[in-house]
Formats: sequence, C-alpha cells, structure tokens
Amino acid sequence: MGQGPTTGRSEVSRRRVSLGAILGAGWYGVLLIVSGLVSASGEMDRGTMVMLLLAGLAPIAVFQGLAMSRAGAEGGSGRGRVLEQRMHELTCAMERMTSEAGLSEGAKRVLHRREERELLRRAIEQDIADQDWDAAMVLVRELAERFGYRSDAEEFRSRIERARAQTLDQRVVEALAELEELVRRRQWTEAYADAARIMRLYPESHRVDRLRERIDQARMAVRRELEQRFRAAAEREQVDEAMELLRELDAYLTPAEAEPLRALAAEVIAKSRENLGVRFKLMVQDHQWMEAVNAAERIMREFPNTRMAQEVLEMMPALREKAGAAEKR
Repeated sequence: MGQGPTTGRSEVSRRRVSLGAILGAGWYGVLLIVSGLVSASGEMDRGTMVMLLLAGLAPIAVFQGLAMSRAGAEGGSGRGRVLEQRMHELTCAMERMTSEAGLSEGAKRVLHRREERELLRRAIEQDIADQDWDAAMVLVRELAERFGYRSDAEEFRSRIERARAQTLDQRVVEALAELEELVRRRQWTEAYADAARIMRLYPESHRVDRLRERIDQARMAVRRELEQRFRAAAEREQVDEAMELLRELDAYLTPAEAEPLRALAAEVIAKSRENLGVRFKLMVQDHQWMEAVNAAERIMREFPNTRMAQEVLEMMPALREKAGAAEKR
C-alpha cells in the first residue's frame, strides 16, 4: 500500500515523457517539411537552413536531457541507460547533419566516395555473375569517369572482356557441335541454314571463318565416297547395292557432274530391271504369290514408265487374289 503514490507518480512521469517525445517528434517533422519547401523554392541558403534545424532540434535535446534526469531520479537505471543511448544517437545525428548540411552535392559525394565505390563494385560483380556484360561496362565507365578509380575500372574491364570471350567461345563451340551432327547425318539443307545462323550470331569468332566452305568440302567428300563405292559395286556386278548408291548419289550431282557416270548408271539400271523381271517370273512359276506381289510392286515403284511395269500392273489383281488364298490355307 505504501508504494501506491510512488507508482502513480512514475506512471504520470512516463506518460509525460511519452507525450513530450511525441510532441517533439511532431515539431521536428514540421520543421523539416518547412525547411525542405523553403530550400526547394530557393529562398533560403544552407546556413539559414542549418540554424533552423538546430533551433528545432534543441528543444528535443533539452527534453531528452530532462527525461534522463527524471529517469535517474526515479531509480530507473535501465531506463536511464536507454535514454542515454538515445541521447547519444541524437547527438551524433545532429553532428552529421550540421557537418554535411552546408556541403554541396559534389562535396558530399567525395565524403561518401568509399561507400559508393564499394556499392558500385558489388553491382559490377553481380552483372558479371549474371553475364550482363553491357550493364557491367556502363558501371565500369561510371567507376572510372565519375569516381576516378581508373585502376579498378581497368581491372574490371579486363575481367569482363575475358569472361565475355570465354562465354562466347563456349557458345560457339556448342553451336558448331550441333552443326557437325547435321553434317554427320548428311542433312545438308539444315546444315547450311544452321551455318548461316551461327555466322549471324557470332561474326567476330574465328571459329566461324569459312564455315559454309567447310560444309561444301564435307559434302564434296561424301559425294566422292559415294561415287567410288558405286563404281566398285558396279564392277563387282552387285546390282542391288549399286542401285542404292546410285539413288543416294543422285542428290549430290548436277547434270554436268552426272555426265561421266551416265553410261555406267544406264548399265546398272538395265541390269537391275532385268534382275527384277527374272525374279518376278520365278516367283510366279513357283507359285510364291506373296513374293511375286512384292517383286511386282518394286518393278512399278522403281521403273514406273517401262513396259514391264505396265504388264505387272495388269497382273496385280490376280496375283493379290492368289496371295490372299495362299495365306488362308
């Protein structure tokens, strides 16, 4: 019961302190707004603005001092330490404000150049990690020209150029690997289109020099190989193999290039047609109707404009009927 009045007085004191803090903060905020508006209108110099800010902060500082004294008198050592810390922070803020308020923007930049330098360096490092080379180079120029750290800028520029070159070279290597796969599969139309795309994307890379000529050379090598194999198969009278090679070789030859092979090709074609005709007759004679149908279809497919193709076409309904009956047995 004896502590009731003391507790009541402490509560009243705390409320007064809180109310005073609110009023002080409000007064300071109004003062800052007025100072900013007047400064923006150009009607107040920096010295006057500093004095105005000090005048506004002084009551707050006095109030904090009184609050600390009251807290100490009431035995609140913990609360006193908190208020003392706040007072110290307020004093430091006032010192910084008064020391910088009269400085120009250029002077402030010089004062904080170390922090800005570190911030800029971190931003450049992030752009390098993101492979955003153009953005990184913009910041490098800023570092050299605005802040004067030319040595740092040159170091970053070298790193960016090396990283860009390595990344670009890796992309070119990957693109060329895909192109080589198209060449290996002899997909020449796709290979030429892909080569044109690579040369557009990476014109500065030495790896794409004479890229189309390299595809021409690869295609020519395949053509020579096919021609050699065709001649060898024809000489060995391996007619079926020679015909397959002739069909593949046809896609590589212009009329002028095909002229030296015309006689040999005609001979191989004649033998192939003759062999198919003999095979068809044997299948019919042996009543191997399904094989006869297959031989007839091949004759019509490979030699559609011949008399033999017309003859087997007329025989096809009967051949299919007999082949169907043979399957049912």
